[in-house]
Amino acid sequence: MSKDSSFDIVSEVDLQEVDNAVNQAAKEIETRYDFKGSQSEIQFDRTKKEIKIITRTDIQLKSIIELLHQKLSKRGVPIKALKLKEPEKTFDGKMSQMGEIIQGIEHEQAKELVKGIKELKLKVQASIQEDRIRVSGKSKNDLQVVISTVHSMKISIPLQFINYR
Repeated sequence: MSKDSSFDIVSEVDLQEVDNAVNQAAKEIETRYDFKGSQSEIQFDRTKKEIKIITRTDIQLKSIIELLHQKLSKRGVPIKALKLKEPEKTFDGKMSQMGEIIQGIEHEQAKELVKGIKELKLKVQASIQEDRIRVSGKSKNDLQVVISTVHSMKISIPLQFINYR
């Protein structure tokens, strides 16, 4: 009898890399000519997994977000991991925008993924385990098909495949 193979589908982000990217973006904001005197800032709250951007104009806000996306991608952090909220005007006339770092697979998305895996009609079992999905089966080829299918699905969060055995 052959042993089952398995892997986990997770959505994890290295928070240290996010911190490094935000720090690099903050340093560049301090030195760039187009941000001189704008009192622009970017902060990362590691415990809440939130990024806060404050600046004077909408154009500068878009520039900071673009800069942050560049720094995140250079550090290997998927852009999908950053969920930006709507920009708001602060009481002193500045623009503010919050961003949340997505960690883990929400239950509803996990149910969608498991449903999509079961629709393949392969001899694999997919189960939700807290914020990850465990996929197991006898055939490694079936598991490879599941991985390629999940890659091609339109998912709003970054997914990684770990613990492949």
